[in-house]
Amino acid sequence: MTKAPTPTADTVRQLVRSLLKDSAADSTGPEVRPVAEGGGHSTWWVGTRHVLRLAPDREATLRQRRELRLRDLVRPYLPVAVPTSVAHGEWAPGLSYTLDTKVPGRSGEDQDVSAVGEADLAGLLTGLREVPVRQAEALGVPRTAPRSLEALRRTAEQAAERLAAADEFDAARLHQLTQPGAVQLAAQSATAVLVHHDLKGEHLVVSADGRVRGVLDWTDAALGDPAEDIAGLASAVGAPAAVRAATLAGYGARPCLRGLWLARCDTAVRLAAQLEGRDIGPLPLLRAQLRHTWEAILLERVTELRDGDGEL
Repeated sequence: MTKAPTPTADTVRQLVRSLLKDSAADSTGPEVRPVAEGGGHSTWWVGTRHVLRLAPDREATLRQRRELRLRDLVRPYLPVAVPTSVAHGEWAPGLSYTLDTKVPGRSGEDQDVSAVGEADLAGLLTGLREVPVRQAEALGVPRTAPRSLEALRRTAEQAAERLAAADEFDAARLHQLTQPGAVQLAAQSATAVLVHHDLKGEHLVVSADGRVRGVLDWTDAALGDPAEDIAGLASAVGAPAAVRAATLAGYGARPCLRGLWLARCDTAVRLAAQLEGRDIGPLPLLRAQLRHTWEAILLERVTELRDGDGEL
């Protein structure tokens, strides 16, 4: 298998000049600089209005091409912006790129979401539920089975003990989720919905007044458990805001509590992994995400839920 080339500033400048020929008065084209946070893509700011994402391998290329089609499908259903591709193609043999418009605003990691922004998040969750599943599936969006909260609980309890030994976390807090409680919060047999599946702070674009203006990076989207997006929001904007948004979107106690506990377990596992050198996530961010998920909410305990509570 041929190793993919490593994109450089010169590679990016040359590609950008061919795509934005009228964007600059001189031959150098707009300024290009790498984006600090990234995912599976090599991501570059292009001037002040565009973002260039280069897929590093064939798998990422397939996901990026699917993402371009999916963004066009979801855009009419969402109250927030989805990036638009102004050019796409291959930057190396078999490796794709997309030059996207930049959504104005700041990263959700740096800007708090206001009460009105929570309504934006509710509209996002509502819109995702309304996207036709068959159309998404026809684009190649995969189906994912709901995760076992009980299995995750056991893993998180071990992680919590390691965090307690490092004076990072009170392991007793995780004991609030018992084995019967985890079983009670198992995913219901409802029809799968479109899930962004990576609603962390860096993928939320937030304006100075706290409104959520856009959602980035749809490469991990799947048809599955809506509690996964509630969990993502809990780690990004805090448990109370995530639960309020999900409730406004029509979700009941079961998916809200399931999402909350997915987030609490996930963040404990990731922080423990980072402390042991098995996760490359920034330590301050992982600590903040764990703290966000443990913010107190009114609906805190797993109690007797009505049959069908929270089903779609």
